Amino acid sequence: MLQGTGSNVGKSVLAAGLLRALSNRGHTVSPFKPQNMSNNAAVTADGGEIGRAQALQARAARVAPSVHMNPVLLKPSSETGAQIVVQGKVTGDARAREFQDIKAGLMPRVLESFATVRSGADFVVVEGAGSASETNLREADIANMGFAAAADIPVVLIGDIDRGGVIASIVGTKAVIAPSDAALVAGFIVNKMRGDPSLFDSGMADIARRTGWPALGLVPFFERMRYLPAEDSYDLADRSADGNAGDEAGKRIRIAVPHLPRIANFDDLDPLKAEPDVDLVMVDRGAPLPPDADVVILPGSKATIADLGALREEGWDIDLLAHRRRAGHVLGLCGGFQMLGRSISDPDGLEGPPGTVDGLGLLAVDTVLTAPKTVREVAGETVCGGSGFSGYEIHMGKTEGPDTERPIHRLSGGRPDGARSADGRVAGTYVRGMLADVRSRAEGLRRCGAQSTIASHDALVERTLDDLAGHLERHVDIGRLIAMAR
Repeated sequence: MLQGTGSNVGKSVLAAGLLRALSNRGHTVSPFKPQNMSNNAAVTADGGEIGRAQALQARAARVAPSVHMNPVLLKPSSETGAQIVVQGKVTGDARAREFQDIKAGLMPRVLESFATVRSGADFVVVEGAGSASETNLREADIANMGFAAAADIPVVLIGDIDRGGVIASIVGTKAVIAPSDAALVAGFIVNKMRGDPSLFDSGMADIARRTGWPALGLVPFFERMRYLPAEDSYDLADRSADGNAGDEAGKRIRIAVPHLPRIANFDDLDPLKAEPDVDLVMVDRGAPLPPDADVVILPGSKATIADLGALREEGWDIDLLAHRRRAGHVLGLCGGFQMLGRSISDPDGLEGPPGTVDGLGLLAVDTVLTAPKTVREVAGETVCGGSGFSGYEIHMGKTEGPDTERPIHRLSGGRPDGARSADGRVAGTYVRGMLADVRSRAEGLRRCGAQSTIASHDALVERTLDDLAGHLERHVDIGRLIAMAR
């Protein structure tokens, strides 16, 4: 089990790399994360939801994603509340303090899922959540040491040297956790090293001396990580900096995406970000939408009405109307599609207080947020170009209105999806993941005056996973990890 000294230390990526490395060695492997908190979700074949990171890890392991790989998924809908998904299905909502009372009762479901995942696998790579040293959350813990103790799994502690203070963070973890939990730790890995690794040889030795835990690897920063889906929206700003900063000259189109507070499934944008012709700009709060943008994409949201309010607070609605007057293109994905309409109604208070709010009015459609949640894989073709695609839907609500008579997709079975304005420059859809399909992506870029030069985004992800596996083979003692497993 990989646990971290904090969030965003690289647990998800390291787990994916280890899974691919073990798979490349001929082992049958599987990922597992008992509890995840993320609005970046994936759909399994049986219509359930898991964290996008676990779907990537399943891909790294060369196995089909299952709801049992991430039995508890928390999808934040406010600063203190989240939707609870258990074994792929929504079971309710809870505030953070309420969840502390609920989670103890979830351990049997977590262990049940772990038994399912472990069955038939040579190795399971388990990922913890947040920090192993959150002693205030240790009671009834199902995400880190509580699970490791219940399942009797050796723990490898991950520290992030890129953020600084890695010696103190690893040694400090040993100092604050219970001795019984410290006994579960079989070693540590220091991640994201930049520069000359030999400069930290004495640091690795010092950590080992102070903790009594063996050093299992010093992993250099993996630059190609930007081609893998990010788990957390806080990663987006970092990845923008890691990307093609300073290389905007020569790109044919600029696509602006407002970074909404509760942005969801933002990995939809990864295939566009990887395209050489595209300058994809994540616009943080406090900055205007760039006036030279060719396309504005309104991303998905876990709390559509709240994020629409945030969009207006930033003045992005005014920027968007100006963009529309300049004949710019606008695409709304899922919650972004709902925002583009005339109104959004929440009669049952699914996202907050019941009521109706005005939308942006760029599409002649109206949305009513209703249960149950739609979670399914889909396939079809674009209406205008006939390009085939496969994707998925995760959303609450139904959208209707005159502009839905101009759908942008025709799904398998003939069901229409989405809506377009009369001039075709504003469009919205509930289909996610379509931009990963080269045919659909190439058609959309062509309409905006650009070309797709990536033959397959899937192939790019596969190459990156193999490169990551090779990276870890060189810098982590995987043989020792195998020997530690039980």
